[in-house]
Amino acid sequence: MSENIPPEVVKPWYVYLVRAANGSLYCGVSDDPQRRFVAHQKGQGARYFKTSPAQALVYVEQWPDKGEALRQERLVKKLRKSAKEALVASYDGG
Repeated sequence: MSENIPPEVVKPWYVYLVRAANGSLYCGVSDDPQRRFVAHQKGQGARYFKTSPAQALVYVEQWPDKGEALRQERLVKKLRKSAKEALVASYDGG
């Protein structure tokens, strides 16, 4: 008799960009980018926002797991600011 083991629930992870008050873009990963953005606004979770507060969550892309999201984050962080701004411009918020 075999047990019915439920398949592992795979939770998506997200790469996101936040616009800081000084106009810069911060790139991060989270399993809940909206919650993470709220934390950034409160000055929690990233020293980056100590000098220039988080203003807006401007880009989010979903990945199937944390590993994929971390790989994408590394690629996004290597982009020039103009390329990151192009990502932001293409983001439809959904």
